[in-house]
Amino acid sequence: MTDNAQAAPAKKIFRSRSDRMLTGVCGGWANYLNVDPSMVRIAAVAGAVLSAGVILPVYAAAAVLTPED
Repeated sequence: MTDNAQAAPAKKIFRSRSDRMLTGVCGGWANYLNVDPSMVRIAAVAGAVLSAGVILPVYAAAAVLTPED
């Protein structure tokens, strides 16, 4: 039994150039997850508030390590 269906290309995450507030991390994640960028931004702010700022170094690392679109 052979399967001629081709595999979908792997999705890659990038920082957005067009949908950015600060560095484009949330816009890139939203594009990757196929959700509204506002939802990702709200989640990031809520995470920063609820974790007493622990998420801020994670955001900074994502801004540095994620390639630009």
